[in-house]
Amino acid sequence: MSNFRTPTLEDKVWVDELLAGENGLACEYNFANIYLLSDAYHQTIARAGDRLLVRMEGGQGGGYLFPTGRGPLEGALKALEADAGSRGEGLHLICLTAEHRSQLEEVCPGRFVFEEDRDGFDYVYSTQRLATLAGKKLHGKRNHIHRFDETWPDWMFEPLGPDNLCHCAAMARRWFAQRLEEGGEDAADLEQESLAIQEALDGAVFARLGLEGGLIRAGGQVMAFSLGSPLGDNGYDIHFEKAFPQIQGAYTVINREMARMVARRHPRVEWINREDDLGLEGLRRAKLSYYPDILLTKYRAYLP
Repeated sequence: MSNFRTPTLEDKVWVDELLAGENGLACEYNFANIYLLSDAYHQTIARAGDRLLVRMEGGQGGGYLFPTGRGPLEGALKALEADAGSRGEGLHLICLTAEHRSQLEEVCPGRFVFEEDRDGFDYVYSTQRLATLAGKKLHGKRNHIHRFDETWPDWMFEPLGPDNLCHCAAMARRWFAQRLEEGGEDAADLEQESLAIQEALDGAVFARLGLEGGLIRAGGQVMAFSLGSPLGDNGYDIHFEKAFPQIQGAYTVINREMARMVARRHPRVEWINREDDLGLEGLRRAKLSYYPDILLTKYRAYLP
């Protein structure tokens, strides 16, 4: 059985080294997500040779990410199968891309049963398209920004740093309090996300994870913020994005301004991953309204 444990900030160096072999666009294969969501999804990590093992717990029980890294895949799969067996479970792999599926079928032909996981599909967009919102399809988004400009002519975008992280943390607390008061969402899920965001906005954690972000300030208050980090050679993952929903255009503006910042800081980044929709109807509509360039298919795989 592999020695799974909760990730710490000190694990970033060796985990990043193994994740470099992934070099894909799937949001789960990013140390910031593994670390920040370790409480929400009970994520634990282990190492099998030069392969990273990640276990998480979700609504459908326990599962493992694809064992990314270098060297033979068979040994890592055997370690996962043994760990699952020690828990009285069968091996269940989750958040697999088409490339992962291909590798599994090559190494273990006919052994796994695969299922598409639509709720886990990642929404991936051209960085330039999000930064410009050009084209007829995104005309409505440009209108939202125009109305925001008219209502808040003094608004400004600020990159996140030591001096304004606390302002985002305060805004996030108000945002979550508002959502809890409105109801309609699982309070435990909101609490877990709130804790993850507060940790990400801690100055030391923010720096050590290599996070970046920006906020929108208007009328003397923070109305929106976004947090992200690079993903592989040509991708960027948006980990968290919050705006007050009653302020029309706030989400659209922070989305565009974050994309512009990514384009300036990382000119080689072609794609921005805005992650999955968790099967939430409203979130799915919002992400589809930007017309993703790539709807990144994810799979589950089971050993019968």
